Amino acid sequence: MKGLVHCFVPEDKFTLLKGADKITTYTFNTHTAKHTFCSVCGICSFYRPRSHPDSYSVNVNCIDSPCRLKFKITKEFDGENWEKNIQALNPDFAAPQN
Repeated sequence: MKGLVHCFVPEDKFTLLKGADKITTYTFNTHTAKHTFCSVCGICSFYRPRSHPDSYSVNVNCIDSPCRLKFKITKEFDGENWEKNIQALNPDFAAPQN
């Protein structure tokens, strides 16, 4: 429903140029993912995903000129069944053991 199109960016390649004072963060469950959104409009333009905690997921739909970027298209992901499908997205991800 968010219209989120992930573009994973390594932490050392990500710089927030403006608006940090408007960003609100929430976490839940394992508190690994840091879900960020604009406190004014509610848009999720980027966040720290649980699947790639050393990166940011930038929402391509929030980039003014995405055609200037180089993308590596991976695959669609079944987020409704996240735990069952995460290994296909990130083979290095170690899910917590129950």
